[in-house]
Amino acid sequence: MQWRNYRFVSGILFLASVIGMAFALYLEHVKGLDPCPLCIFQRIGLIGLGFFSLLAFLHNPNSNVAKRVYAALASISILWSLAIAGRHIWIQSLPPDQVPSCGPGLDYLVSALPLQVVFQEVLSGSGECAAIDWQFLGLALPVWSSVFFAILTLIGIWQALRSYPR
Repeated sequence: MQWRNYRFVSGILFLASVIGMAFALYLEHVKGLDPCPLCIFQRIGLIGLGFFSLLAFLHNPNSNVAKRVYAALASISILWSLAIAGRHIWIQSLPPDQVPSCGPGLDYLVSALPLQVVFQEVLSGSGECAAIDWQFLGLALPVWSSVFFAILTLIGIWQALRSYPR
């Protein structure tokens, strides 16, 4: 049963993060959709999942503690993306008169402000994050992203909490 193999599941999580990032880059570079700051923050968590899953795949630890640490770090990373996607959905669901105004770009914020302020500014949202530029089956990209992230989060948590054969 391959799906019970720790290394196999870590490889699947890594592959899922690569596919997710490839799709995000496809939308950006082929379809011309510029990512808003919340989209970029979601990518950070997806990259974190990929990084920790790749480490787990390559290391293939024998220790259950090490397996759980890798899986927990991967789960926390993708949970970050899920939370940001939830915030993104909330901002997109606001009535037009309550949408925050567009602010400076993320590049400017990072170069001009302390990191804590950048996080506060990005998480408070802006008008560009409220725009719905892409839909599939009537659902916006952050909704699909949250479904994808939720599935990956559940797999990561399962990977961290499941029992391993001795």
